[in-house]
Amino acid sequence: MNFSNKVILIIGGTGTIGQALVRKLLNYNPKVIRVYSRDEYKQFVMQQELAEYRNLRFLLGDVRDKERLNRAMKGVDIVFDLAAIKHVPAAEYNPFEAVKTNVLGTQNVIECAIENKVEKVIYTSSDKAVSPTNTMGATKLLAERLIASADYYKGGDKPIFAGVRFGNVIGSRGSVIPLWVKQIKEKREITLTHPEMTRFMMTIDEAVDLVLKACEIATGGEIFILKMPAVKLGDLADVVIDITCKKYNIDKSKIIKKIIGLRPGEKMYEELMNCKELKESIEYEKMFAVFPSHKLDLLESYDRKPNRSTYSSNDEKPLSKDEIYELIKDII
Repeated sequence: MNFSNKVILIIGGTGTIGQALVRKLLNYNPKVIRVYSRDEYKQFVMQQELAEYRNLRFLLGDVRDKERLNRAMKGVDIVFDLAAIKHVPAAEYNPFEAVKTNVLGTQNVIECAIENKVEKVIYTSSDKAVSPTNTMGATKLLAERLIASADYYKGGDKPIFAGVRFGNVIGSRGSVIPLWVKQIKEKREITLTHPEMTRFMMTIDEAVDLVLKACEIATGGEIFILKMPAVKLGDLADVVIDITCKKYNIDKSKIIKKIIGLRPGEKMYEELMNCKELKESIEYEKMFAVFPSHKLDLLESYDRKPNRSTYSSNDEKPLSKDEIYELIKDII
């Protein structure tokens, strides 16, 4: 998609992926990028780091505040919605706060986008939305449904609504790798839920590229899922310990692993797609696209049907420790 001379709004633009998306989009010569978030300090830091760019605007606001969001969306061509309460324990102990941001906030985005005749809205979701066992996943699933339904009832050709579904983003704020590095350096220990737990992993660059590709090819209502590898947390922990100890000259034999067990709402594995979605999707070289219920008749015109019945981290061959090393070596 051509972003040149476009007015772009990035909601949650001061988060890890939001900042990476801003930097990537600046290469496409947009007319304006509006960075919308409630984090005043992170906006200040971004302003200092990107002071050379005259087409950046920083807007304080919350996705829960529809009136403020509507003003921020005036004259906007493309919206990327990255705002979320995304940590499972936080959502479990504050469930309606997750509803306010992840569900009601998403509906605010939808209604403001329709009112302002935005061209495209790309919503970012999570693999925890598949067969959810926790509040965070349930709110993300409902938000995905809202996005798909909005594309059906919007009236007219615009906006085009679509979503992307992330796995665990390596090195993002609050992710396990920075936490483990901090624990190793400060306490000579790491806390590990379960060594056999499996998770899908993706890099920040892959997450940004997925968002941009979805924006380019979305026709309305799809959820795009990147093909990504699975890792065992025990193997990931071993590699993080190795790299961190070598980098900071720490005696690896002194590092203690504390097994703390699953936290409320956590699963031993994650799913990127369920069996129903696989039957209602098409496959690209690097991703899948799940079609919304109101466009299932279009599937017959595609011959790129997935040749699999599940997409679970429990069923995928996990990366070896050498492969994990190559994946994470540059972020520690």
